Amino acid sequence: MATFLDFEKPIAELQGRIDELRDTAAGGEVDIEAEISKLQGKSDRLLRDTYAKLTPWQKTQVARHPERPHFKHYVAALIEGFMPLGGDRAFADDSAIIGGLGRLNGRKVMVIGHEKGDDTASRLKHNFGMGKPEGYRKAIRLMQLADRFGLPVVTLVDTSGAFPGIQAEERGQAEAIARSTEASLALGVPMVAAILGEGGSGGAVALAAGNRVLMMEHAVYSVISPEGCASILWRTADRAPDAAEAMKVTAQDLQALGVIDTIVAEPLGGAHRDPAAAIASLGEALGSALEELDGISGEHLRRERRAKFLNMGRG
Repeated sequence: MATFLDFEKPIAELQGRIDELRDTAAGGEVDIEAEISKLQGKSDRLLRDTYAKLTPWQKTQVARHPERPHFKHYVAALIEGFMPLGGDRAFADDSAIIGGLGRLNGRKVMVIGHEKGDDTASRLKHNFGMGKPEGYRKAIRLMQLADRFGLPVVTLVDTSGAFPGIQAEERGQAEAIARSTEASLALGVPMVAAILGEGGSGGAVALAAGNRVLMMEHAVYSVISPEGCASILWRTADRAPDAAEAMKVTAQDLQALGVIDTIVAEPLGGAHRDPAAAIASLGEALGSALEELDGISGEHLRRERRAKFLNMGRG
């Protein structure tokens, strides 16, 4: 059964009526297809109108939708022969950040990204996509491995932020994030990053300092969550919608500000309504971005990447 968000209640009610009519008609002699078709058309129009004018807070809710495709779904569909590589060679293997080798459209790549999980057990296993220091150190190791063998790096970002626990801080969380960002900027191979759902704080930037930054149409990307920002500014998370508006968290705002390069279109109603179409759309965008970077020298890639991030906010 589909999960509807709070602002989708009118759509949910229409879909509920459609489902009831279908159940009533099942095995009966009454033909109500005309009525179902009429209601379905009304539901589709309402969905289209609703998603054409989403607020930043509503986009945040869509970005967090539990049925939205995650790292493992994109890898399964887009990366041929994916071979995961684990461990940071210092402490442990972090399940929130996954990486490995594979082929994207026949091109050998190193893929690294956050995995949130899609049910209770997997969410706990992957720590809800919140990377620990060993996860970012693993990412550094894999980036350096890709650089050594001349492989482009593709990162798929989807995290509310790096894990803020005491143990993570004891193991150098802040340094690991900074070193991962530094490693991204130092790469002599093309790096393309994509924000899939949430791009939260330094935990996202550590894997997103690429030559090209793509962002799904209904994803969000910010230095802090709207709830966290509201708690700091107004001492209450109830002002999260106001914070989301002020923070410019949407793909459309961030493209205008020069923070991201490309907005990847999602199916009507969000990636969770048609994961296959959303994944295919990102696959095309990643392929195009990598083609743009073909033949560019390592030194030029480094200079371009550094300049891109140093110039942000100077307008």
